[in-house]
Amino acid sequence: MQMENNAEARINGIGIRFLDVGKGTPVVLIHGNGETHLIFEREIEQLTAAGYRVIAPDSRGHGESDPVQEFHYSDMAEDVFQLIQTLHLQKPLYYGHSDGGIIGLLLEIRHPGTLSGMAISGTNLSPRGLREDFLESCRSQNAGNPDPLITLMLQEPHIAPEELGGIRIPVLVTAGENDLILPEETACIAAHLPRAEKVVLKGEDHGSYVVGSDIMGQMLIDFFRRL
Repeated sequence: MQMENNAEARINGIGIRFLDVGKGTPVVLIHGNGETHLIFEREIEQLTAAGYRVIAPDSRGHGESDPVQEFHYSDMAEDVFQLIQTLHLQKPLYYGHSDGGIIGLLLEIRHPGTLSGMAISGTNLSPRGLREDFLESCRSQNAGNPDPLITLMLQEPHIAPEELGGIRIPVLVTAGENDLILPEETACIAAHLPRAEKVVLKGEDHGSYVVGSDIMGQMLIDFFRRL
């Protein structure tokens, strides 16, 4: 799936490339660490067929967007907020996978009411919310020649559960039964969001129900239609 019309916006001094397809209520899709908007190819097909406009950027330093030397979730959340303002989107819907979920939470914490509804999958509030075997693998990969994206996961985010209380929009919180995220982390997020729904998908891992699957797209459509 190619970027339509070479869509690009200058956001916070960085060129952010994005896909903008379909007509109807806007939905912003944000991918995870080291990924691009292409992980959402199936969701984009489903959402546009269901009558939604989809805006799916490549985060800074990812895909076709401009490279950066270091990564911070706060910067990426501000990028998404500024892209929403640049495109004059009025209270769009939002879905973030993995790091995209962290970005969505930070966006609504810092700019309350920007979105009308949000879904997040495989999301953590701090590195302690990740499985220890995954963290150990990241530490091993980063030994000697650190990767800025791995460093990001090892050092951030730092969201206090209490901060989630300021997010007043409906939020769908999902995780796979065999996720990289600890079950208690997913439960904590859902418990501290005032209007959360939690779904744990049996037999699924961190991305199996998102990438190349019909499952997440249908969940999004069902959730968004109830808002």
